[in-house]
Amino acid sequence: MKRLISILVFLSVLSVVVKVRAHDVITTKLTWNREISRIVTLRCAVCHHPSGRAFSLMTYAEARPWAVAIKEEVLSRRMPPWGAVKGFGDFRNDQGLTAEQIEWITAWVGGGVPEGDPADLESNPKIPETAPPPAATGQLVVTGDLRLTRDFTVDGILPISVPDQQSMQIIATFPDGRVEPLLWLYEYKSKFAHPFLLRTPLKLPKGTLIVGVSKPSKVALLPAANVSAVAP
Repeated sequence: MKRLISILVFLSVLSVVVKVRAHDVITTKLTWNREISRIVTLRCAVCHHPSGRAFSLMTYAEARPWAVAIKEEVLSRRMPPWGAVKGFGDFRNDQGLTAEQIEWITAWVGGGVPEGDPADLESNPKIPETAPPPAATGQLVVTGDLRLTRDFTVDGILPISVPDQQSMQIIATFPDGRVEPLLWLYEYKSKFAHPFLLRTPLKLPKGTLIVGVSKPSKVALLPAANVSAVAP
């Protein structure tokens, strides 16, 4: 009888422990509905929506099972797959997370992954549009170091032929000695290929030296709209 009672007590305690562990302990004020869902919509939804090329993360129910994986991916900057080092060049289509956004996601996951108040959720989240493909004409292909023989106004950079996992720092050195960082590709992945569009078109005068594109890799400097494209 004592053995039976001991077993029953053990099972009762175990049941309580399981029920407690089944619910996350909430230690953060950050919630899916108020903060995290907006980050996902802005930075992840281009691929992670119901008809996207990756599994959907548009709802709490869809994102919750992936919470730990999301944290690991954003901390390593593997996702979103921007493919360049932030702060080295300034791009209007930058999909990389800011330091604050990474901190929020990390705190949300570590703090129990709370869903939050339904009233805080965006009623009609808008998925950002992808950048249109760059025009095929007027591009200036760079492989190895290149010195411009004419002025060129660059609107962005498009990797054409870059091996997977390759990193490269592309820099423009002006004739007067000034240096302008253009793009720092980091562990490039061709399956996520996209143009890197400058926030403001950059005028490169004749004599500018473009360095950092190691052969046989190739990238294209994209001409700014309404600017005459010329040969180097």
